Amino acid sequence: MKKLILFFVIVSIVNVFPQALTVTEKSNQSQTFNLSDISSISFKKDLVESIGANPELAAATALHIYSENNVTEFFVWHVDSIYLSEDGTLAYFETSTGLKEYNVSSIDSIKFSTMIDPKVYVNFTETSAQIVNPYKELGVNVSVQGNDVIVTSTSSVSDINYVLSGSTTDGMFKIYSSIKFNLVLNSVSIKNNDGPAINVQSSKKITVTLPQGSTNILTDGVNYVTTPNEDQKAAFFSEGQLIFTGTGSLLINGLGVDKHGLSSDDYIEILNGSITISSAKKDGINVNDNFIMRDGTVNITAEGDGIDGGEGIAEFHNGSVTVLTSVEGRDAIKSINDINIIGGNFNLTVQGNRGKAINSEQSINITGGTFVINTTGNAVLQASGAGFDPSYCSGMKATTDINIENANITITTSGMAGRGLSTDKDINIKSGAVSITSTGNGNTYTNTLGVTDAYTGPCINSNGRLNIVAGNITLNHSGKGGKGISVDGKVNFGSSTTSPEINITTTGQAVVITTNNTVEAKAISADSAINIYNGIITISSADDGIKSDDSITIYNGTIKINQAFEAIEAPFITINGGDITAFSSDDCLNATKGGDLTTNDGSKLNINGGRVVVSATTGDAIDSNGDFYMNGGIVIAHGPQSSPEVGIDVNGVFRVTGGFMVVSGTNSNMTHPPATSSTQRAILMRTTTQITAGTLFHLEDANGNNLLTFAPTRRYYSMIFSSSQLSQGAQYKIYTGGTSTGTPQNGLYNDGTYSGGTLRSTFTLNSMVQTVTF
Repeated sequence: MKKLILFFVIVSIVNVFPQALTVTEKSNQSQTFNLSDISSISFKKDLVESIGANPELAAATALHIYSENNVTEFFVWHVDSIYLSEDGTLAYFETSTGLKEYNVSSIDSIKFSTMIDPKVYVNFTETSAQIVNPYKELGVNVSVQGNDVIVTSTSSVSDINYVLSGSTTDGMFKIYSSIKFNLVLNSVSIKNNDGPAINVQSSKKITVTLPQGSTNILTDGVNYVTTPNEDQKAAFFSEGQLIFTGTGSLLINGLGVDKHGLSSDDYIEILNGSITISSAKKDGINVNDNFIMRDGTVNITAEGDGIDGGEGIAEFHNGSVTVLTSVEGRDAIKSINDINIIGGNFNLTVQGNRGKAINSEQSINITGGTFVINTTGNAVLQASGAGFDPSYCSGMKATTDINIENANITITTSGMAGRGLSTDKDINIKSGAVSITSTGNGNTYTNTLGVTDAYTGPCINSNGRLNIVAGNITLNHSGKGGKGISVDGKVNFGSSTTSPEINITTTGQAVVITTNNTVEAKAISADSAINIYNGIITISSADDGIKSDDSITIYNGTIKINQAFEAIEAPFITINGGDITAFSSDDCLNATKGGDLTTNDGSKLNINGGRVVVSATTGDAIDSNGDFYMNGGIVIAHGPQSSPEVGIDVNGVFRVTGGFMVVSGTNSNMTHPPATSSTQRAILMRTTTQITAGTLFHLEDANGNNLLTFAPTRRYYSMIFSSSQLSQGAQYKIYTGGTSTGTPQNGLYNDGTYSGGTLRSTFTLNSMVQTVTF
């Protein structure tokens, strides 16, 4: 309380019996009156208007009576007049609560002051509610029936503070107001057995303060008493905007059937404080327009959605959010509009089938924050058309885009066909860390056309494009048909200046639709083009490593496919740069349109630069069902050890115009040298005697200069070699066995001295492409 002398000070000059009264104005001018001349002292109620004062401050103007060791206070608006007894010994104060009497001789002085923070106090007890209402004369009416408190305010004073305290097990606080106001929850506990604990029937802005150290508890009834023409949707309900501030705590126990925990028909903004919704039959927090969280802590357990942003945005700047939902089709965070996350810590658990941790019917935009998301719900088949349409349980789901940067996201999905990131349009990851672990199996179903199909849960699923510009991405999927990445549109990794690190592991079996139709657990799968501009990509796949139905173009980066059925597959494959190492059980580098494997299907493989190391155990190391053009770069291929597969299998034109290439292979009749239209010389060297795996194959010129020293991973019969060092008319020698003092890299020795081998053939290179048998 801060004292100010507003208008005057009444001072009684006390001797044995006071004879005079002195009035001192704020200007320090004074005037003295004989008490016998004073009939009464009154206060003009229109004084506020006449002097243009702030009504709120005027309402808080208090009169202090200093008598002996006591101070008595009245709000001026409660004092009608002051008058003296006929003999001047008594002073009477006519107030709104009755007549107060004081001995004039005991009064030292009477002063006026302003209370800067006037409040209406509501203190609940088990039997009633105690009210302090300084605004009664200004249009604030407080009625009490038992422990039910109803405030009706027609006051023009804005930002009145209503302070709630105490405890009741059968009461409520309800307020009607035509102007904005504040609620201060000062360790109040309200349980209402037949409705909301707090019910705000005002469309204005309400600031809710949770004072430091305060603990507040609100509990609603299971069944609400119907109130005509009024909404009452939650244990804490407001028609207007709710803004939470302060560092105290609020616990809401939502018991109402078909009711929310905390709800506003406008928006909710949390500036600070700790809000826990221990239960709610519907949403934990529900708004019509926007939900904004700037700081604080929110902890929700709900049978509906955790936070429903309604038709507005849901926006998080900082703070901590923990949500547990367990009912089918319910989401931890949901909005019809955008969900924007600038920062904060999120721990979201979704146990219900087809539920989503974060679900937007527009876009999800994340520019910071730490996320731990766990979903255990299954996909649900919903009747549609001539069959069904799967509805998936997902970590994040957006109808338009998902945009991620500077965030740390960990998602674990275990339900059938559970998905990590899923969008109907694009996913853009600019930076940060994303880790997704999925274990749920895919399965077969009858689709909307009445055809047997399969539904699966990729770690990342995009019906549009996927752009991973930078960041650290780790994807692990062990479920049937579970892909690391599945995209309908284009896939772009890295840029000329950014390099993402991507690690993908899939171990699941295929989902069998029919004998000839299966859905496999591929690491990266796209219907459109895949462009790798840069990055470090590491893959271990139960099926294809990188698969596109359109094209794969590699500009730069480091790609290591440690395990795959087919490592890299697309109708059109172009390698312009980068460092690629791939191991597969079937074809390792496979250009195909997926049709007839014995004729030219029009597909193309172009290697223009980079370093390509491929190794296939039972398939072709390099396979093009169309053309293969070797224009530059380095190719090291470890072919299979048994026919009919070969080191290089080309149905169309196999032309070499530059680069360095060495390919070990079998004795299959399908082993062919490059076309004679090649412009760089090449040699097919083959033998009818199998050579043991790891045995060195060495080629040198007549002067003993090393052109090739190579140790194939598997036993071999043939070697295809092309290098710009080969010269027309030069003599060359072929050795097998022996040793080299050099250090091998992927089986190729680029340095050291070769010795001890067996001379197998000496020949002269007389043509652009030549076959040598030894």
